[in-house]
Amino acid sequence: MKKIISLFTLIISAFAFSQVTFNPGIRAGANFSHFTNKAQWYSYMDYDYYGNADPNMEFKTKADFYLGLFGNIRFAKFYALQPEINYSRQGAKLDTNINNWNGQTLTASYVSLQLVNKFYFNKFNIHFGPTLEFLVEQKNFDAANEIDLGITAGAGFDITEHFGVEARVKKGFIPVYSFYNDHSNITFQAGVYYTFNMKK
Repeated sequence: MKKIISLFTLIISAFAFSQVTFNPGIRAGANFSHFTNKAQWYSYMDYDYYGNADPNMEFKTKADFYLGLFGNIRFAKFYALQPEINYSRQGAKLDTNINNWNGQTLTASYVSLQLVNKFYFNKFNIHFGPTLEFLVEQKNFDAANEIDLGITAGAGFDITEHFGVEARVKKGFIPVYSFYNDHSNITFQAGVYYTFNMKK
């Protein structure tokens, strides 16, 4: 009986393995990003500020883009593991009465590695996974850290066998900007993806 069960398990495993497919693809779209938290002031600062008795700084949404490559490893009809490498331009816009900083754009560009779990429901899919990002460019500020660790989650829709649309939210956990508070990345992404069919 044990031999029969072992043989059955081996056959099922071989069958399951034979269904695994790998298809590379590209993804691109728009980023809408900002830094977390409104700055809080706890002591006197040697900054000039205008218009109000109290200094104020808020981080507004900055629009930019992302571009990436992925490999979709389909283990089953309902599940795939999708490693990705992306270039993502993020940051924030300042809304402040400090100095002449109002309207200034802070840019933080990353090369990111993501490991996305995708669950399929016919043409719809939901996905989530960890992300590790490496800062490659910064403008108008000094980054607190050059590495960001976060999580991404979102949904997609396959318009055709190869082409689809997606939307994601990406949240970083490591501060990227420190100014009387630690501020981390939040990025909303909306874009498209194209999957190349590698089946013979």
